[in-house]
Amino acid sequence: MRKIEIKKGIYWVGGIDWNLRSFHGYLTPKGSSYNAYLVVDEKIVLVDTVKHYLFDEMYGRIASLIDPAKIDYIICNHVEMDHSGSLPDLLKICKKAEIIASQNGEKGLLMHYDLDRPVHIVNTGDTVKIGKRSLAFVTMPMVHWPDSMATYIPEEKLLLPNDAFGQHIASCERFDDECEWAIIQREAAKYYANIVLPYGAQVRKALEAVSNLDVEMIAPSHGLIWRTHVKDIVRSYREWAEGRQANKAVIAYDTMWGSTEKIAKAIYDVFEKKGMSASLLNLSGTHISDVMTEVLEAKYICVGSPTLNNGMLPTVAAFLTYMKGLSPRNKTGLAFGSYGWGGQSVDQIENILKETGFTLFEKIKAQYIPKENIISEIFEKLERSLL
Repeated sequence: MRKIEIKKGIYWVGGIDWNLRSFHGYLTPKGSSYNAYLVVDEKIVLVDTVKHYLFDEMYGRIASLIDPAKIDYIICNHVEMDHSGSLPDLLKICKKAEIIASQNGEKGLLMHYDLDRPVHIVNTGDTVKIGKRSLAFVTMPMVHWPDSMATYIPEEKLLLPNDAFGQHIASCERFDDECEWAIIQREAAKYYANIVLPYGAQVRKALEAVSNLDVEMIAPSHGLIWRTHVKDIVRSYREWAEGRQANKAVIAYDTMWGSTEKIAKAIYDVFEKKGMSASLLNLSGTHISDVMTEVLEAKYICVGSPTLNNGMLPTVAAFLTYMKGLSPRNKTGLAFGSYGWGGQSVDQIENILKETGFTLFEKIKAQYIPKENIISEIFEKLERSLL
């Protein structure tokens, strides 16, 4: 198995999940990687492990460098099983290895696994000397689990933050400058929008905690390692955590006979006339995780559905449930849709947008097939709202 030296004596020894297509309900067409890092010093350290079915791959990479039984420390930055899943098999081999985790990490590990040894608990500011290098720890609770923490190696200016700054990309390349920045940034945005978004306040605290560290490389536990675009990705995280957004709209909808789609297109035309960027996304063919990537930096979120069985279409209900759970902030919402006789769907959409914390435009309803005069009224009504 090919290992990659990312710094002198520090190696990527993770696993590549080429066939992953869904992660916690979000679409991962590019697969992913589970990154583990081996630090070879007077003491040998493994930072994080991999999903259980990639254990052999990780083990092969480690064994090409050292006898895995000689590992002294196993750092568990995050208990989630895509990073800790190989720990039980590893402990059978690494008889002398000490596990290091946060206090919540210890609790999580004990609830997941029957450990055969105690866990060394660390807090922010704690360090462990391993020879020429030292390991410093920064706890990052709720980025994105209570146990999350980062490991920092000051002598190498290397930050190992587990899920923070990650992307779901499976590739032979390991570094950001080996791929297009726009592609990696987009995948990082998708990761943030679908996993980290609810924890903006905690991300801001974490960024503040690491702001005093001298970092020239960030090696996350998913995707590519940041060595050229470190400042760029930190800036993006800061903007996302602060809720900064572009003057942009997302129009997400589903339709039965095309009437709600007519309204959606009229709404799109208003934003286009105003010179604003807009995404017109039919939820019957666009995955909700891709819609959330657009929502991340958009100011206006317009959601539409016809009425079916006194409610909204299931695709729209699923998207709203998903979006509400991710808690986007500082958005303006618009509920719209067509109906035959009841028209409950638009009111339901509006209520959910309100519960999510959005400021609301006046809702738009049209009965049966909206004629041109109705479309013109919709256009003019929304145009006035955007003044």
